[in-house]
Amino acid sequence: LLSELHNAPVRWIVDDVRKFLRRESQRDRRYDIIILDPPTFGRGSSGEIFKIEEDLINILEQCRDLLTDDPLFIMLSCHSPGYTPIVLSHLLTQMMDPFQGKGAITSGEMCLKGAKDVFPLPSGAYARWSADE
Repeated sequence: LLSELHNAPVRWIVDDVRKFLRRESQRDRRYDIIILDPPTFGRGSSGEIFKIEEDLINILEQCRDLLTDDPLFIMLSCHSPGYTPIVLSHLLTQMMDPFQGKGAITSGEMCLKGAKDVFPLPSGAYARWSADE
């Protein structure tokens, strides 16, 4: 267990993100860390449609509202064409504006690596806001 988080109070949540964020806001719950890996497209159990280009900004705003006063980090990954490291970095910059001066953003491309003679396969992009230490 390389992360050393096996005894940490980590909640792994697989749920409809919009419903989850609404419930957590109503419960006045706050988080130090949020990790997001939204789909490009999806359908909810009642036929609701999720489209990343229409829903991501609202989801990021809702996530920001669930952060503690001193969050540790936000990780956003995306496997949708057009969502480059720069785009994700800009989205996190806007999301974390209330925490301006309290952290920094890094971003990059995710790649699957194989044997030495095989080119890495691009698999998406990520951006991460981390609190200054």
